[in-house]
Amino acid sequence: MNRRTMIGIGAALLSSAGRAATGQATSPADAEVVPLWPSGPPGPPRSLRQRLAGASDDRILTGITAPSLSVYRSSSADGSALLIVPGGGYMEERIDAEGSDIARRFNRDGVTAFVLAYRLPNEGWAQGPLAPVADALRAMRVIRANAPRFGIDPARVGALGFSAGGHLVASIAVRSTETLYSSADVPLDDIDRADARPSFFGVGYPVVTMLAPFAHEASREHLLGKSATIEQRTAWSAERFVTSDTPPGFLFTAADDPYVPIENTTMLFAAMRAKQVQAEMHIFERGGHGFGLRLPAATPAASWPDLFLRWGRARSFFRATNI
Repeated sequence: MNRRTMIGIGAALLSSAGRAATGQATSPADAEVVPLWPSGPPGPPRSLRQRLAGASDDRILTGITAPSLSVYRSSSADGSALLIVPGGGYMEERIDAEGSDIARRFNRDGVTAFVLAYRLPNEGWAQGPLAPVADALRAMRVIRANAPRFGIDPARVGALGFSAGGHLVASIAVRSTETLYSSADVPLDDIDRADARPSFFGVGYPVVTMLAPFAHEASREHLLGKSATIEQRTAWSAERFVTSDTPPGFLFTAADDPYVPIENTTMLFAAMRAKQVQAEMHIFERGGHGFGLRLPAATPAASWPDLFLRWGRARSFFRATNI
């Protein structure tokens, strides 16, 4: 994915706390924004300013100083929830194409969606590569700890990530029991006592491995730096940490992806099969990279949301409200 020219228009995601959905889906302007950290994220860097740039329906977010969840509610909520994690090579976040667009699509089928704005590891955070993982784990806990408020079932909270966001989702699926906020092995607050493990997960055209020859080197560089050792690369290769406790997963990609080798997807699938973890994989002939929901309807890869919903309904994660 090519880096886009950033036009600094200093913007913030505005909160409309407590606003209920009145239609089939929440619009980006009406999304409630929930901060992840009560006193700000750990180890903030200096001189970092949040920026939102690009067309109104294809915004790019960088400089995330206040990690948050944007809540998209459905008028036909079925009690399920999805944490949605946009990609962007760990250098930016495609907050619409792989965030709000996805949230509103799943709202139509009764899913309450939470779009994550997470810290980027190369923006000077003291936690480095742990910063986005800590945000994603914290996000899962915030969702579950507030399940009654959001009207969701804590046993049906999944995560769905794209590209580098897929790496982040795969990482929390295999690392949910780790303490990553500080060196002290104690909860930050009552929210940290909630379970961070996704009930299920989905990844689209994901970055998974940080090891040659299949690593997406741009994501690896932005996550780990230019001189990452083999040990560091291995420690951030999600396929190496799959266990029998890894949640069920839905994986999809396109064979003609010019940026992230499809072996990232097949390696994760193979690792899950080896541990007898339920997984379904779809490799579409065409679609390229970063397609989200923006393929022509006749393109087979455009069917991935319906396939994901069908897969989740078969396992009772989603309920058939609109069929």
